[in-house]
Amino acid sequence: MNHALENGAQEVSVSIANSQSSSVEVREEKIDKLEQAIQNNLSIRLFVDKKYSSHSTSRLNKEDLSRFIEEAIEGTKYLSEDEFRTLPDPELYYKGNGQDLGSLDKNFGNVDPEEKIQLAFAAEKEILGSNERIISVSSSYYDGLNSRVMVNSNGFEGDTANSYFGLHTNVSVKGDGDARPEFGWSETAIKYNDLTKTGTGTTALKRALDKIGAEKIESGTMPMIVENRMVGRIFSPLINALNGSAIQQKNSFLIDKLGEKVASEKLTLTDDPFIIGGRGSRLFDGEGIATKKRTVFEKGVLKTYYIDTYYGKKLEMEPNSGSTTNLVFETGNKDLDALIASVKRGIFVTGFNGGNSNGSTGDFSYGIEGFLVENGEIVKPVTEMNITGNMKTLWANIGEIGNDVRDDSSWRTPSILFNDVDFSGL
Repeated sequence: MNHALENGAQEVSVSIANSQSSSVEVREEKIDKLEQAIQNNLSIRLFVDKKYSSHSTSRLNKEDLSRFIEEAIEGTKYLSEDEFRTLPDPELYYKGNGQDLGSLDKNFGNVDPEEKIQLAFAAEKEILGSNERIISVSSSYYDGLNSRVMVNSNGFEGDTANSYFGLHTNVSVKGDGDARPEFGWSETAIKYNDLTKTGTGTTALKRALDKIGAEKIESGTMPMIVENRMVGRIFSPLINALNGSAIQQKNSFLIDKLGEKVASEKLTLTDDPFIIGGRGSRLFDGEGIATKKRTVFEKGVLKTYYIDTYYGKKLEMEPNSGSTTNLVFETGNKDLDALIASVKRGIFVTGFNGGNSNGSTGDFSYGIEGFLVENGEIVKPVTEMNITGNMKTLWANIGEIGNDVRDDSSWRTPSILFNDVDFSGL
């Protein structure tokens, strides 16, 4: 940072990231892949004569860094001026002494490599040879640790670290005709001792077998239940529409909607960065701005956008961090089984296959797979169907929000029942 300031930069932000990871994949009782990586990287953002650039390098010896920074500054001088590019107001920075958010397993390096391999083998052996329809099974163990330190020339200093551990099993089975249904199931945790170490194989096999005989059904408008682990696919367009970049570039269907009811009153959503052990928990964002707990939607009313320093200046809005932390839904009182039981005829969606959503209008079209529900019971698997509509209409038509929140993601999504969704099939 000091070297950049001494060589012509007026403001500088520097971060150094270190990461280490390992993974082992087994197939047919043999190790198919074994990987281990350690990486170091420096990123520097330069503000030179009202011009801006960002650079990164993995060459971290002093001589190479000095030359790298000097050349980066000289190159920045040839860029166009951008008056909106500055570091954040120092008053917004995280000032230190925050609580431990439980994002790091301090015993990360103590897991025996042989134990990692045996966990992968054990996951495969849960189902290998257990069913004549099985075509192939592969299982993997993976883990990683990421740490970062950042300094800004106008007063910020901070560091952060997180770890993760996971097991995954994927299985394919013989279906009807040439069909080869497959399914993968994962278990993840921040700390090794919290990782669920059994069940990925049996769950993956059951879910794959359940897909046998999937087919289209007739088109229609009916309720749709989206499984908690799949809600993110239709939730992300709603969150993306709140980003400062989308607002400024007129690529959001929620422009100028602050304080307005834009979704069902059943949608209350909080962004909470301080959940102990939360996957998105953090004390400061990528710019050094201190995180705050805030309401995103309150009974369907939009309460906030996600605004970073750059787009805050362009939009003349107060920066409040341009990214999400832990998104927490206010839940209902029904679990997934109860949601299914409440539907006379509808579709339980367990997967999305392609499709897209238009950021500026909210119009969407997605391929889906799942199960037909009749009289509160799952009847048969369905596939090769599409849902179409508009995001504002979809989220205004929430029937019920489940209580089966997934806690292995920063988006802590429950299963959700939507009314009157258009399905196209036969």
